[in-house]
Amino acid sequence: MRFPVVVAVDGSEGSLRALDWAAAEAARSRLPLRVVHASLWERYEAVRPAFDTGRPAEQVLAEHLVASARERVERLHAEVKVTADVRPEEPVHALVRESHEAALLVLGSRGRGRIAGMLLGSVSLAVAGRSHCPVVVVPTAAPDVPSKPGRVVVGIGDTAGPSAAARFARDQAASRHGELIAVRAWRCPAHGAAEHPLLSGSAVSAHRQEAADHLEEVLAVLERSGSGADIHRSVVQGPAHQVLIEEAEGAELLVVGVRRTGAHAGSHLGRVNHAVLHYASCPVAVVPDSPVPR
Repeated sequence: MRFPVVVAVDGSEGSLRALDWAAAEAARSRLPLRVVHASLWERYEAVRPAFDTGRPAEQVLAEHLVASARERVERLHAEVKVTADVRPEEPVHALVRESHEAALLVLGSRGRGRIAGMLLGSVSLAVAGRSHCPVVVVPTAAPDVPSKPGRVVVGIGDTAGPSAAARFARDQAASRHGELIAVRAWRCPAHGAAEHPLLSGSAVSAHRQEAADHLEEVLAVLERSGSGADIHRSVVQGPAHQVLIEEAEGAELLVVGVRRTGAHAGSHLGRVNHAVLHYASCPVAVVPDSPVPR
């Protein structure tokens, strides 16, 4: 059984961009698309539209919303099999439940105005941290820099081998017949020179080489799969969140991982993920490092 691409819609401009992105992804990957609107309409049972249908106004509007979304997808991508559903639940709980049987969960970012447009909505943030499948958050605003077709950027962390995020990014780049930019950010501690007094060259060179060596080790495993993706290395000094945001300029997708460790596994994204979700100009995929068995 092939799980669908699931997209959440709420009638906002952001969810419309998410819908279009999800529909294109479903068409490209030849997966079905499931359109979901999570709405607690039963709270408003006392409200009726002017044309009394005998049903809550919120339910009528929700059904119209998903029907319109389905029609839009069918018009743009006739080859995609589309289903649509209204879930009378709190959005975060409903979407996390959907993630158990989804190949990918797509959400729009929320925000109004020039400044607020950079801020991520609480639903998108919560779902990205708790989802059991990869989540893609699509910015409301179009990027200032046109994206290069097929370019996918992934952050490579401290794990010994390729993470789930790295494998996901490789597959995305390969399926797009594009290129994968594997980014390893590094920083030289102020006390680095004292820790490496016998290393040839400066402490800065030593730290950079260590980062480059680690990136090569990870990519050596990743490239053995022969996926067909053209993989490029980028070893950059600086804070990881800043490096990734800059590297993602002009990309079609930025991929980061989220670790499921500790008592609150999956519920906290971490500083780097928060930053890229808020400020990256392209869609951001958040991939859990240990998918829950289905």
